[in-house]
Amino acid sequence: MTRISMKTIRQLNEKDLKGKIQETRSELAKLRVDASKGTLRKESGKIKALRHDVARMLTQLNEMKNK
Repeated sequence: MTRISMKTIRQLNEKDLKGKIQETRSELAKLRVDASKGTLRKESGKIKALRHDVARMLTQLNEMKNK
């Protein structure tokens, strides 16, 4: 999965945004499990990027709720 730009996040509606958050969180969980096992090699830098993407999406979701 590639990084998601804020422009793309702003174009999503609330339902799609929640689905994308779930998808990203599940991928993040898989990477964390692999990291704890010690089998994560090439994708070790993806964890931080996914965490930032989830934070961006949650921020946009909160902004949508506050409006």
